Amino acid sequence: MKQKVFFFDIDGTLTDERTHQVVPSAKVAIQYLQEVGHFVAIATGRMHYKTVDIARELGIHHFVCGGGGCLVLNDEIQCDERLNDELVQAYLKQADTNQMGYLLLREDNDSVEMKDFRFLEQAGFRKELTTYHYRPRLDVSNLKDTYKIYLAVRQENEKKYPWIESLGHLRMTKDYIVVQYDKKNEGIRKLLAIIQADLNQVVVFGDGNNDKVMFEPEYFKVAMGNGEPSLKDMADYVTDNSYDDGIYKACEYFGWFEK
Repeated sequence: MKQKVFFFDIDGTLTDERTHQVVPSAKVAIQYLQEVGHFVAIATGRMHYKTVDIARELGIHHFVCGGGGCLVLNDEIQCDERLNDELVQAYLKQADTNQMGYLLLREDNDSVEMKDFRFLEQAGFRKELTTYHYRPRLDVSNLKDTYKIYLAVRQENEKKYPWIESLGHLRMTKDYIVVQYDKKNEGIRKLLAIIQADLNQVVVFGDGNNDKVMFEPEYFKVAMGNGEPSLKDMADYVTDNSYDDGIYKACEYFGWFEK
C-alpha cells in the first residue's frame, strides 16, 4: 500500500471525551499504522507542553500543535509561532476600553499573567490547571511573544464587540474565550512540505468545529461518530465514536493496517 500521512486531533478523537484518557484501541491503531510504514502525526490546538505527554504515550514523534503555530518533527521543534504582536496590542487596548478582563499566556507551560483581577471577577478561575501571576506593572501596549489570550466575555455579549473577530478564537465556557494561533492546516501544509509528501496522501481524523480548518478537499477526511454534525457533513467517511474504537475500525475498514 502507498504510504499515507495521518493527522489525528487529540480531544474527542484520540481520547474519550468523557474521561479525557487515550482510547486503548486508538493506541493500538497508531502502533499498527507505524509498523506498516505510514507517517503518523498529531494535529491539535493544544500547546506544545500539553501535547508532548500524549504524543509520548502514543509513541508519536511528529505533531502540529499550538493551533498550527508549532511544528515538531522527530521530537524536535521546527518552528514555534506566536500571535502577531501588533494585533495583540490593539486587541488588548479594546479589551481595556471595554473593561474586559484577560489573562495572557506567554510561556509554553500553564502560567498566565494578569495586570489586574478583572478576569477572575468576571469569569472566575479556569477549569484547567493554571498558575496565575499578578503583574500590576505589565505594559500591554508593548507586549510581545503572546501564545494565547483568555478574554472574559459572556457568550450572549460576544457579538457586541466586532473587534473580537480580528484574532482567531474558541469559546471554552459561557464566560470566556481563548484567543490563539488558529492556522492548523497551515501547520499541516508546512510539515507536509518538510517531509515532501503529496496532499493526496493525507488522511485527517477529527471531531470538533475547530477541526474544520484541516478538512481540506485534497485530504481524505474521517469524522468521529461523536463529532459535530457540521464536521460530519464535510467528511469522506464517518466512523464510530472515539470511545467505541472509531479510529481502529476506520483503519481496519480501509485496509490501512495492511502492508
